[in-house]
Amino acid sequence: MSARTLPLLFLNLGGEMLYILDQRLRAQSIPGEKARKDEWTDVDRKRVMNDIISTMFNRKFMEELFKPQELYSKKALRTVYDRLAHASIMRLNQASMDKLYDLMTMAFKYQVLLCPRPRDILLVTFNHLDAIKDFIYESPGILNQVDETFRQLMETYNCLSDGEFQLIRQTLLIFFQDMHIRVSIFLKDKVQNSNGRFVLPISGPVPWGTEVPGLIRIFNHKGVEVKRTEFTTAGNYVTPQREGSFELYGDRVLKLGTNMYSVSRPVETHMAGSSKNLASRAKESTVPSPLAKEELNFLARLLGGLDIQKPAGGETGFRLNLFTTDEEEEHAAQTRPEDLSYKVINIEATQEPGRRAELSRILGELEVAEPRPDSAGKGEDLLALMDEL
Repeated sequence: MSARTLPLLFLNLGGEMLYILDQRLRAQSIPGEKARKDEWTDVDRKRVMNDIISTMFNRKFMEELFKPQELYSKKALRTVYDRLAHASIMRLNQASMDKLYDLMTMAFKYQVLLCPRPRDILLVTFNHLDAIKDFIYESPGILNQVDETFRQLMETYNCLSDGEFQLIRQTLLIFFQDMHIRVSIFLKDKVQNSNGRFVLPISGPVPWGTEVPGLIRIFNHKGVEVKRTEFTTAGNYVTPQREGSFELYGDRVLKLGTNMYSVSRPVETHMAGSSKNLASRAKESTVPSPLAKEELNFLARLLGGLDIQKPAGGETGFRLNLFTTDEEEEHAAQTRPEDLSYKVINIEATQEPGRRAELSRILGELEVAEPRPDSAGKGEDLLALMDEL
C-alpha cells in the first residue's frame, strides 16, 4: 500500500462530485426573476460551488491530507464527502448522497483502469483541478487555494519514480476492486457490462514512451540485435503525438478526468444485482475496521479544521435531488438497508462548554480496534485535540 495515495483519491473523487453537482444544479436552476424563494437560481449554484470548493481546498485541510498516511476505508472517506456536500446551503437526503457517492467512485475507478501509465493518474488529477478552476474563475481567493494545491501536487508527485506510481495505482485498484455499480452513462456508451464491470479497450494510443506492439527483437549475449519477428495484433494501436503537461498550466493531452457531464445527458445509476450488492455492502459496514482508531484520528484532524457554512438568519437550505423524480428518491431511501447508514461525526475545534464530554461520548459509542504495531503513537494526535477542545 502506498502512503501517497490519499490526496489523489480525495481530489479526483472531489472533482467528480463537483461535476455531478454542477450538472444537477444547472438542470434544476430557474431564472432569477422567475424563481420562487425555494427554487434554485444560477446565483445559488455559484454560491454552492464556491462554498464547497473553498472548504475542499482549505489550507489546513490540505496540509493534513498531504501528510504520508495509509489509505482509509470507504466509510471514513464517505463521511468526509458527506460533510463537503453540505458545506453550503445545499441539502441532500441520504438516498441522493448514496447515489452521488456511487457516481463519483465508479467514474474515478474507470479513469484509473484506463490510465495508459501509472504516472498518468497525476494528469487525471490535473484535469479535475483544471475544471474546478473553471467553476470558480470569478473568485480569485478560491483560485489561489486551488493553485496552491496544484503546487503541492507537483512538489509531492513529480519526483516519484514509475515504480512508486505503480504502487499508487495498485492501492487505488484495491480500494475499488469490489465496487461494481451500474451507471447509465457507462452502459449507454457500452463501456460497462450489465454486471457493473468495465469493458477495457484493446485499441487506441499506447502509453507515452512505448512502441506500438507487433515486433519482437532478439538479442545475443553481447546485447546486439540478431533477429526481428513481426506478429499481428488484435488491436489497432497508435503512437501518441506528445506527452501531457505536468506543469501548472498546459495541455494535459489525456482526456480522462475531464467533465463527462458537460454535455446534456441524464445523471443516473442503476444497481446491478440490487439485493446481493446491497447485502454485501451492509455486511461490510457492520464489520469493525482494523484501522478504526487511525480513521478516527484522521477524521478528527480533517473534520475539526473544516468551516461548514450554515444558512444565515432565517435562510433555509436548498434541497437537491439527484434522481429524476421525488418518487424515485423516496423509493431508493425506503429500499436502502438500515446498516448502510453512514454516521457523520461532527468534531468542531471550539471552546464550547461540555465539548470535551461530547467528544468523549462519541468516542465511547465507537468500536475502536487496537492499534497495529506500526501505528504506535498515532493516538497522541487525538489526545492532543481533546486537550484543545
